[in-house]
Amino acid sequence: MLDVGNKSPEEAVAGTPAAGVPAPAVSPESGGSGAPDGLAPAPLRPYLIVAGVLCVLYFLYSWVQYAHFRTPSWDLGIFGQSVRAYAELRAPVVDIKGPGFPILGDHFSPVTALLAPLYWIWPSPVALLFAQAALFAASAVVVGRTAQQVLGSRAAGLGLAIAYGLSWGLQEAVKSDFHEIAFAVPLLALTCRALVLGRWTAAAAWSAPLVLVKEDMGLTVAMVGAVLFLKGARQLGAALAGFGVAAFALTVLVLIPAASSLGQYDYWSKLEKTGEGTGTSFGQVVGDALASGERWEMVLHLLAITGFLALRSPLLLLVLPTLGWRFLSQDPNHWGMLWHYSAILMPVVFLALVDGARAVRTSPRAWLVSYGRVVVPVATAVALVLAANLPLSELLKPETYRADARVAQARAAVAAVPEGASVETDVSLLAHLTADHRVYWAGSSRDVDPDYLVYDLRGWSQQGSDPVQLASQLHPGARYELTHRSDGFAVLKRR
Repeated sequence: MLDVGNKSPEEAVAGTPAAGVPAPAVSPESGGSGAPDGLAPAPLRPYLIVAGVLCVLYFLYSWVQYAHFRTPSWDLGIFGQSVRAYAELRAPVVDIKGPGFPILGDHFSPVTALLAPLYWIWPSPVALLFAQAALFAASAVVVGRTAQQVLGSRAAGLGLAIAYGLSWGLQEAVKSDFHEIAFAVPLLALTCRALVLGRWTAAAAWSAPLVLVKEDMGLTVAMVGAVLFLKGARQLGAALAGFGVAAFALTVLVLIPAASSLGQYDYWSKLEKTGEGTGTSFGQVVGDALASGERWEMVLHLLAITGFLALRSPLLLLVLPTLGWRFLSQDPNHWGMLWHYSAILMPVVFLALVDGARAVRTSPRAWLVSYGRVVVPVATAVALVLAANLPLSELLKPETYRADARVAQARAAVAAVPEGASVETDVSLLAHLTADHRVYWAGSSRDVDPDYLVYDLRGWSQQGSDPVQLASQLHPGARYELTHRSDGFAVLKRR
């Protein structure tokens, strides 16, 4: 039940405090924007400490996963290759996706070019993992300080910063290595903070750069405009909504097809049902999506971590574009709680919780007022309980840091490829070679005969155990000889 309300600017920002909880003194900004002049104080230092701890935990998990060759997908290799290209002032070509593949023809994420200076200092995909950890941790500062300023309690602010930092959406994103949405998380936190505090111009300014993070974020920007419109900033809201829709249309209909070798936005196919014949209507796709228990389970968990009080805030509208395409997608990876897709929802729902906790202070229902007083401690307790079964809990297990024989074999295989050589390899080794090699993914480079082939023999077990024979099948026009082999990996050099 979204509670937009018809309150005055003062009420919309501060509300009426619950008994024993001080509320910030506010006055409307000239022009009726509702921006507060006097917020409750929220010292920065405690939140920087929380953010520092979170950053260490996020990065430690990512680094251990990388160092032990537990990379879950090819994405870290892809982003490592594209950021390296930006750092070398080249076009962002990602050969992992296919020889000469322009990455802006896949997803429109030019924001990752901002990592080029970091890559100059630290030319490794690990630098991207650190950047993501820092961006996620910084967003916890925004969430926590906003909670303290709006609710008037340091305990509430610190508790919510911890609950947010340990939320399943962020932890699963850390487990999934680096993705461009690392930039969207703090931007959305700042956008929602501005909306909660009634700073309409700031909300528009923080949300606008989201269109450079990923193509679908234009619809989220449009929804920020819709919230501004509902809040009374009609002209600004309408303009921002129009900008967001236009940016989305421009990227998926013009910019991405222009950059893509396919000449189209390839991800439209994710909305089509396959394997069931042709002629499946959009209505059937929507019906199947709405009947999916896995999709609704994800939404239930999304709301449950806020004690369902986020439903009292119009900020919750910002999750609809992301949930919309995820519901419609036919890719099961988009439906549940795994991977990185829910990370951008975390700052929205937690700051919607703050907004909702403030809103219920004026409720005529005594039980709702009472619930609003305890919802932040409850959300913090729930986050701590859930964290016991989430990725960061693995940092407490000794086996997480233990390197087995396979790790040593993988390191030896990487070391067997000379610096600067072109190499084709599997997902497990992609990211480890992108910093100083031209890297192709095994299976997507049949038109190219790289200098070296590095195979994870476990992944090719169905093809037989002879790597030379495998090389001849994948590259019939070239001859390769075995230069290094272990139980798990084989390295071949082109003759």
